[in-house]
Amino acid sequence: MAKSAPVGDTTIDKEAIIKEFGLKDGDTGSSEVQIALLTARVKHLTEHLRVNRKDFHSRRGLIAMTARRRKLLDYLKRKEFNRYTAILEKLGLRK
Repeated sequence: MAKSAPVGDTTIDKEAIIKEFGLKDGDTGSSEVQIALLTARVKHLTEHLRVNRKDFHSRRGLIAMTARRRKLLDYLKRKEFNRYTAILEKLGLRK
């Protein structure tokens, strides 16, 4: 039995994010790339939770993702403050 296509845009363009935030070609593990991918997933899941308010399993995943992103940001802030401020500005995480 085939699954029906989900309504709305549910894809995250990982290649574009990796290309934009990677430090070099093929960079998938740097803190910037990981933070950018987590941010995209958090935004996507936030929209899902606006529609599906009682989806507590996804809410738990969202909390875990934001905690992982926070840890990566703290690491980057400790190690290279310039890269930390650049990623915050690029992603618009702080106001």
